[in-house]
Amino acid sequence: MEFNHIPVLFYETVDSLNIKPDGIYGDCTAGGGGHSAEILSRLSDKGRLIAFDRDPDAIKNLTEKFKGKENITIVKSNYCEIDKRMAELGIEAFDGIIADLGVSSFQLDTPERGFSFHNDAPLDMRMSKEGISAKDIINTYSEKELIRIFTCYGEEKFAKSIARLIVARREKTPYETTFQLAETIKDGIPARARREGGHPARRVFQAVRIAVNGEYEDLTPSVEKMFDALKVGGVLSIITFHSLEDRAVKNAFKKFTEGCTCPKDFPVCVCGKTPRGELQFKSLAPSQEELERNPRSHSARLRSIIKLK
Repeated sequence: MEFNHIPVLFYETVDSLNIKPDGIYGDCTAGGGGHSAEILSRLSDKGRLIAFDRDPDAIKNLTEKFKGKENITIVKSNYCEIDKRMAELGIEAFDGIIADLGVSSFQLDTPERGFSFHNDAPLDMRMSKEGISAKDIINTYSEKELIRIFTCYGEEKFAKSIARLIVARREKTPYETTFQLAETIKDGIPARARREGGHPARRVFQAVRIAVNGEYEDLTPSVEKMFDALKVGGVLSIITFHSLEDRAVKNAFKKFTEGCTCPKDFPVCVCGKTPRGELQFKSLAPSQEELERNPRSHSARLRSIIKLK
């Protein structure tokens, strides 16, 4: 299957980088290469792009898509390792970095990857195709831990009843497929609630995917690493797709923009702290036109910050 991904907030994201033709840029979630291709189109022969992705299918696609392009380097890596990859590549700092968080259209639309509750497939959800899978989590984690995952990462109101039912059923038949899990989730939610807010499995599938890929634990330290990787005047732009991600990015950016922390009753500043960054805007949401063209973009938010020091 061709690696096809529809980038959301496409021009808004690339425009936010204020691209310098001779600059060096990083696409931390290159995926289908949409954002990367647009960045490359704005670079001169002296400019450089580093395209990162943890998904081996994405790396294969990117390698083919940009064959013959000398000013792009494709790296199989999670964005939480950007500092290590920079050292290996001899890069001191970036003029701009983007990250498009969450699952890609290709991953959702490839049944055998096990990300979607719309197709019956092996219960997997690994972006890197390595490490623990959704099957491992659902079949081995304790009821208490499942409740925590569903509540924290999916904001699922019925986490307790769903987790209890999963544990009871797996004792008889271990979970192997997405439809098995989706059916149990549906049965663990009251009938009235099942008729509201979209597919009843959506929140739990999101939660399990986040747990499988360590998306939340890695996010705040990764945002800090990306910001530290910028030159002064460089830009970090991040697209999020759910409230948990967006809150983490918002709070990290807020920390970068904090100045004086002296008590309000001090007549003069004695801490000497000044902001490390400046927001380009609070956040951008997709236009109505984009929502109609790509319904999956409805929850997307773009945040962007400029490094001051």
